[in-house]
Amino acid sequence: MKSSEHTREQVFKSELLPHYDAIYSFAYRLTNGDAVKAGDLVQETYEKAWRSIGRYESGTNPRAWMFRICQHAFINEWRKVRNMPVKLDLDAAGRIQSDNEPNHAQMGDEVMNAINTLPNQQRIVLLLDLQDFTYEEMATVLKIRIGTVRSRLHRARKALYVCLSLYARDLGYRVPDDADAAFPTDDQ
Repeated sequence: MKSSEHTREQVFKSELLPHYDAIYSFAYRLTNGDAVKAGDLVQETYEKAWRSIGRYESGTNPRAWMFRICQHAFINEWRKVRNMPVKLDLDAAGRIQSDNEPNHAQMGDEVMNAINTLPNQQRIVLLLDLQDFTYEEMATVLKIRIGTVRSRLHRARKALYVCLSLYARDLGYRVPDDADAAFPTDDQ
């Protein structure tokens, strides 16, 4: 193995591979909880990272670099799929069961469903926030201004609050009617 190949492999293993779980979690949420698609997205992310490792500057923020690659791979796949005709699987549709009883195990599903209703730009910022990215890191990953990050995140949180408030009311919880009063801005 050449010295540069060894260094490349060493950087990949020591700086990029440790973020696998965080990348998978991000991919899982981007793909609406589809484990197979998330796995494919993570694999594509790491393949692209390996091919582009020459452009990676060792010692910078490898997590942000990997999230950016993952985000681009997701958006590229989404654009490709968006232009494909929709196919209906009648067998799968027939297997869907309805369950009207509230189930505490489904609470995670309700949160994921609420997140998935957000526009892509807001959803991606919210998912990065859930991965503990700072505003500065999000701005770097998304190549947008920090003010844009803050406004998208605020709108995403507010929309999520409204959506989950309805769910909480259905379960019998008391939730304020005014989302603006119940949901302060980051500046307050």
